Amino acid sequence: MKRCCLGAIIVSIPKRPAVYASGAFDKVIKNATIIDGTGRAPRRGDVGITGDTITAIGDISGEQGKTVIQASGLHLCPGFIDIHTHSDGRILACPTADSRVFQGVTTEVTGNCGSSVVPLKRADIKNDLGEFRELGIRPDWTDVASYFSKLEQIRISVNHALLLGQGRLRKNAIGLVDRKLTADELKNVLRAVEEGMDCGAFGVSTGLEYAPGIYTPAEEIASMVRLVARRDGLYATHLRNEGSGLLEAINEAVNVGRETGVRVQISHLKAAGRSNWNKQTAALGLLEKARRLGIDVSADAYPYTAYSTSLSILLKAWVREGGTKAILRRLRNRDARRRIRREVSERVGESPGDFDLIVINSTKSERNRTTIGKNLFEIGEMWKVEPVDALLRLLEEEATLVDFVGHGMAPGNVEMVLSHPLVMIGSDGSSMSGQGKAAEARPHPRSYGTFPRVLGHYVRERRLLGLSSAVKKMTSMPAKQLGLADRGRVARGMKADLVIFDGAEVRDTATFEQPHQYPQGIKHVLVNGILVVENGKHTGARPGMILRKT
Repeated sequence: MKRCCLGAIIVSIPKRPAVYASGAFDKVIKNATIIDGTGRAPRRGDVGITGDTITAIGDISGEQGKTVIQASGLHLCPGFIDIHTHSDGRILACPTADSRVFQGVTTEVTGNCGSSVVPLKRADIKNDLGEFRELGIRPDWTDVASYFSKLEQIRISVNHALLLGQGRLRKNAIGLVDRKLTADELKNVLRAVEEGMDCGAFGVSTGLEYAPGIYTPAEEIASMVRLVARRDGLYATHLRNEGSGLLEAINEAVNVGRETGVRVQISHLKAAGRSNWNKQTAALGLLEKARRLGIDVSADAYPYTAYSTSLSILLKAWVREGGTKAILRRLRNRDARRRIRREVSERVGESPGDFDLIVINSTKSERNRTTIGKNLFEIGEMWKVEPVDALLRLLEEEATLVDFVGHGMAPGNVEMVLSHPLVMIGSDGSSMSGQGKAAEARPHPRSYGTFPRVLGHYVRERRLLGLSSAVKKMTSMPAKQLGLADRGRVARGMKADLVIFDGAEVRDTATFEQPHQYPQGIKHVLVNGILVVENGKHTGARPGMILRKT
């Protein structure tokens, strides 16, 4: 017998395996410290599961489960709902979603930043989806219904919810052109939104720093989002500017909420760039003011001081118009390149020395793999050119398919954002396993470590958040924002998406230098009542469901 102390009570616990077979419920989780996702204080108890549903909570006497999971000394909470991911294509290459389930994610929301893989025009498959080719995926879908059918066919380990990317919709309508949509073109976009939401999409996202979102006027966004609001959907936005124009960009998003009544989700809220760090308090103040005015606005954030995106985001809108071929033509034109060089220098140079904060983490070609892990100053020294010229050379040689990590946020600001009551947790990562070709790149560690990092670093070590508050930000808050009535809480009748973790051990291990590393302390993960992670190992199960907005 093993003895342990729970408060002032000494109890004896039979020495058994962590998971073993027994009787009436399909599964019983015994003696867990339950964090129910609402923000309430933890309580000790058992959880009974029948099929995919929680059917009992409390003192379930005896061993009434076909499978019994002993959780003495462990915490049990709802599965983490990652409201901001980019697993749209990567889940097809990694249906077991290793980087997600090992950190406790049971539901992913894709289609963020205006970028979704549906609706997909056949003509775009060859020219537009290089990521799929690199992952060895051949798109054989065109719309939301056929994409969902594809996911159901391959079976996935996590639940999947979809937003329609406004960038995809606009590109389908007119390509990467800097002009307003005509009335007929706008009708086509609105029809696509209706069709997508009829099939179960949860709303629409914009990526207003990317082409073609960058060319979209506010009234066009409002027309589209008004339709989303009528269907009680979500509007998630990557702001038009996260640096010098941060406050103006937040006001633009808030105004969309005011005009349409839609729920607004500001994606990966941050003040990027040293010269903009002093804007973070005011940015949060704008959200608070909007809430006081009755505008339903929230935000998500990840627990890192660095972001990651395409290097081409540093180019002005005029350079990106027309897509990759047009960008390359401009880079090869002497006068245009001179102008581009000046503009990029000014943008990156808003904060002196910011070129050293831009670290390359992915390239298309083999010849520039030596730049991965180096910042632009180091690459410039290696090539004997200025950092800005190294940047332009990389864009040209890689046909713009080069990504970077930008170490651009202040630690204090990250803590301020994470602890704010209007902010939930979203990784901005994706499903991957670090096997094969994927292991050559250095993705942002958020894909592997976001949720354990919050629990380990910001709850246990920094004591920035209480455990119940942190779990709420990962579970019931995103569930409410999405309108998922049966997920995000540990309660009778809720779906059995659950995480069992060791609060003293849980932590992230993925780093910027070694990102393909799984966290510690996540013991068991259940998706729809099925063990996907058992004793820290993937079971191979793929019980994930396509969640559809109703």
